[in-house]
Amino acid sequence: MIFENESPRQFHLQNDEISYVLHVLKNGHLGHLYFGTRLNHREDFSHFQQEAERAGTSYVYEGDMNFSLDLARLEYPVYGSTDYREPALQIEQLNGSRISDFKYASHRIYAGKPELEGLPATYVDEEEEARTLEITLHDRVMEADLILTYTIFKNYNAITRSSKVVNHGREDLNLSRVLSASIDMPDSDYEMIQLSGSWSRERHVKSRRIESGVQSIGSTRGTSSSQQNPFYALKRPNTTEDVGDVIGMSLVYSGNFLGQVEVDHYDVARASIGLQPFDFNWKLEPGEAFQSPEAVIVFSNQGMNGMSQIYHNLYHQRLVRGKWRDRERPILINNWEATYFDFDEDKIVSIASQAKELGVELFVLDDGWFGKRDDDTTSLGDWFYDERKLPGGISRLAEKVTEAGLDFGLWFEPEMVSKQSELFEKHPDWAIQVEGRPMSHGRNQYILDFSRKEVVDYIYELMHDVLSNAPVTYVKWDMNRYMTEISSAALPSDRQKELPHRYILGVYDLYERLIRDFPEILFESCASGGARFDPGMLYYAPQTWTSDDTDAVERLKIQYGTSMVYPLSTIGAHVSEVPNHQVKRITSLKTRGEVAFFGTFGYELDVTNMSEAEKEETKNQIDFYKQHRELIQKGDFYRLVNPFEGTGNDTAWMVVSDNRDKALVGHYRVLARPNDGFHRLYVKGLDPDKKYHVRQLASHEDYNESHSGSTHFGDELMFAGLNLGAGYSGTQAGGIKESGDFSSTLWLIEEA
Repeated sequence: MIFENESPRQFHLQNDEISYVLHVLKNGHLGHLYFGTRLNHREDFSHFQQEAERAGTSYVYEGDMNFSLDLARLEYPVYGSTDYREPALQIEQLNGSRISDFKYASHRIYAGKPELEGLPATYVDEEEEARTLEITLHDRVMEADLILTYTIFKNYNAITRSSKVVNHGREDLNLSRVLSASIDMPDSDYEMIQLSGSWSRERHVKSRRIESGVQSIGSTRGTSSSQQNPFYALKRPNTTEDVGDVIGMSLVYSGNFLGQVEVDHYDVARASIGLQPFDFNWKLEPGEAFQSPEAVIVFSNQGMNGMSQIYHNLYHQRLVRGKWRDRERPILINNWEATYFDFDEDKIVSIASQAKELGVELFVLDDGWFGKRDDDTTSLGDWFYDERKLPGGISRLAEKVTEAGLDFGLWFEPEMVSKQSELFEKHPDWAIQVEGRPMSHGRNQYILDFSRKEVVDYIYELMHDVLSNAPVTYVKWDMNRYMTEISSAALPSDRQKELPHRYILGVYDLYERLIRDFPEILFESCASGGARFDPGMLYYAPQTWTSDDTDAVERLKIQYGTSMVYPLSTIGAHVSEVPNHQVKRITSLKTRGEVAFFGTFGYELDVTNMSEAEKEETKNQIDFYKQHRELIQKGDFYRLVNPFEGTGNDTAWMVVSDNRDKALVGHYRVLARPNDGFHRLYVKGLDPDKKYHVRQLASHEDYNESHSGSTHFGDELMFAGLNLGAGYSGTQAGGIKESGDFSSTLWLIEEA
């Protein structure tokens, strides 16, 4: 619901849980009044304003010492007049002026939610699911409109925001800063939570108290990156996983971004998110418009886990699209760690056939099937099969895999090119590069200029041909390097800073065309592992390869951090070889499986080298996952023990069904403790009045074999906890099962 107060002009966006209130200021700009727990509507919220006369600042109107933008809490600040904080929008005009003065002109309120042309965004299936407020502000000097769009969902505690600049004038405008959203908070008593890392240790949870000045996250790498995720949260210091206020800011975008909190001299925190302004400029000609990506802002008074569940539900149900939104994801096996580049048709069919016997549903052929790809120095861009390895082509191989009883998936890296390739020989100018400068490389590869339609068209035709001539049901879309020497041979000098954004628009365009042509294919996004795990990608690819690091111990932190924003149905999690190929750690098949269960499950190993005991255990894992796949991929996820706190030796989480009749709990310990004390694990999300049968699972037995277990009310399990048992104390004769380092324990909880 959206209320409008006419005098003074105010807008109140409200559903059953949250309220968002903004107003038109004295000078026509927009001010922010409130965002948080639902408020009763009233005719005037002006008492929320906090501006007053202060010494040492500037005032908008001569003789008026009570109105300064430096003191106001603003809704979408622009550069130039009495506000000294960093703005959301900055525009340079031909005369060199950077001053903007966008004043309220009109608004409209309507049912539903608009699409963003060329950009991913959340959506509604039915108009009654959301209400949208669209406010138009006008700058009379530039003859430009600024259109701010707000949508509030009926069933999700989320507000989406975006901005659009329209040039109605006769001169070009240069947009140097166009953020998607900005909110001035009432104070600065917050901790900032962010997801940071690098390749093979993506999305580690970082927390810091915000202080006076600017604190920010962002990417200038051409992608959302492994280093920072386009998300941050502001929580009150006493907020926990389950209790307290938190605001989340998430950007539905896959390229360069900025997330920033600026604390001013009155301890007001300005939170903003949007396109990265560093090395950005967009030339907006008369009659043109520029649309920013969408920001998704959520509020929870039920702690960090409450915030996460809002994002999980919204992104699973109203960001992921198509036939795979509601389908259970297949259990797959990928040949990469089994073969790398060294394979032929017989080897692939052998892996697929034995995987089928274990219960696997999908085989994915990874890198090395195209051009003359025997290592990572050649052939990217040549998307036609290698006759030496696959004499019958992808079509024959896919048919053989299908005949063996599995679906067939295929790896592409469509955005890249190798110097040793037919494509580069024909079109060296299609690679991103600066004339006269050396070209740096990553993984011996270079980036195709997807800002150019002819480049996207060429790759589209090659991929379309492959996918049209083979029974492919899954595509792993990889991207293995960041942008350097950022320049396009097709753009004039005054548009070179547009390249990173135009590139991402080209990626989105290629995705959109292939999804339209092949709606049955499940696309998985991969970017050197998790370097582009962002909401923008989920709009096209319903799941993402979470990290190239498949070590079960490191995956605890990676998957825990990823769960801050992203649902389990999007988190690719596989069992891989040991010693692990990234960290050389040896962990049990049991632990590897029980970490990977909490995501979209699969394997990255050579099943033809497994022992009979390992094959039997793998069958049990697969059978168990199939039985509980709907619970895992669609249930409510709860984080129980944080690996980023304390010693980091323990991690625990669980998933609960919608009607709270079933739950799966995982507890993991990195290193064994000698002669340890007694510990309990407190679960969440159960019905306190229901009786539950609790069964601890052991993978050396059949997961589904009858175990005695015990029966408890939900309140016992949540408030008295599960007994974690005793570790090995050094005195038990013969030791005990599953003790030692890198151990895991699962409990299945079902309504009795």
